[in-house]
Amino acid sequence: MIARALRDAGFEVVYTGLHQTPEQIVQAVIQEDADALGLSLLSGAHLVLVPRVLDLLRAAGREDVLLVVGGIIPEDDVVALEAQGVARVFTPGASLAEIGSWLESALDTREHAQ
Repeated sequence: MIARALRDAGFEVVYTGLHQTPEQIVQAVIQEDADALGLSLLSGAHLVLVPRVLDLLRAAGREDVLLVVGGIIPEDDVVALEAQGVARVFTPGASLAEIGSWLESALDTREHAQ
């Protein structure tokens, strides 16, 4: 749903599908020269998978990628993920409009800062 809403709002979206490894995800970011990466995690493995993705992005020299995470994530874990470098965590109840407008603003801010 989020990928479709962002696409409909004018973002270029590359959806890699379910059950991708952190390595596959980062490879797609590199191949597509993505500005942002959105991860939707419902498995409860966010404190394992997200740091791995962040490490792989850094190793690839792509720490500039804006990482956004969504899912059922406890507030304490949101703080931990943001401290590690996640730009924003959206939990259930976040509207598609909120996500899209936040992403647009964050990308615009980054573009003007460069």
